[in-house]
Amino acid sequence: MFRISFLKLTRQRRKTSKLKVSNQNRVMMNGSVKRAHFSKEIRRMISCSEIYKSFGQLPVLKGIDFQAEAAEVVGIVGASGAGKSTFLQILGTLMAPDSGRVVIDGTDVSSLKGDDLSDFRNRKIGFVFQFHHLLPEFTALENVMMPALIARANGRRGEQKRGVELIRADAMQLLDELGLSARIDHKPSEMSGGEQQRVAIARALINRPAVLFADEPSGNLDSRTKEEIHNLFFELRNKYGQTIIIVTHDKELAERCDRVVEMKDGLFV
Repeated sequence: MFRISFLKLTRQRRKTSKLKVSNQNRVMMNGSVKRAHFSKEIRRMISCSEIYKSFGQLPVLKGIDFQAEAAEVVGIVGASGAGKSTFLQILGTLMAPDSGRVVIDGTDVSSLKGDDLSDFRNRKIGFVFQFHHLLPEFTALENVMMPALIARANGRRGEQKRGVELIRADAMQLLDELGLSARIDHKPSEMSGGEQQRVAIARALINRPAVLFADEPSGNLDSRTKEEIHNLFFELRNKYGQTIIIVTHDKELAERCDRVVEMKDGLFV
């Protein structure tokens, strides 16, 4: 029944709209789109202090402090094994630290448990990984709609008021803005690597999160597609105002970020 309802939804025609980033919201620096000024007042979006994490007897994070402002793009770099991905998972509430405090958009997530934590993650946080993790049996449109449908089914925090038709319209708009209007009925196996990653980005944005976490988002892409994905992050930031935290080994992407922090042996240096 779930699959049939999806197929019925995809028969309706969509309204098209293109991603237009206002030149007034762009600041060009060294040829890269830098942070847009959404308001004169800078608002802190992420704050964490004294984050420790060990796996068995192996200490991975050794007392990290970190802050990020609203609409800021921060790159995290460092050698493999430095603790970058572990830190990103803790910020994204996918993993709990052994000790320390994480505050996102004014909420101390360290105090949230169970359904409250899941609800917060679904509403406030989006994820983009090196591997897209799309569901192979569903189309691009269905994959993008999935997080919002899950949130609606859970019926938490007013999300039940967002009807299926509105979710579908939002998903189609995102796919259109990301240049995928011709791919909405295609399954992952019928799309290129760059297209799959753009679908994953649209999926991360469907619940209108305040923060987007990306872990090596262009690591498996060719140079041309990689540049397109990099451009997309900054265009989306300028349009939607998300704070974006990117773990990357890509020097060019790191240089485009508003700020770069380097991790070494479980600490920022």
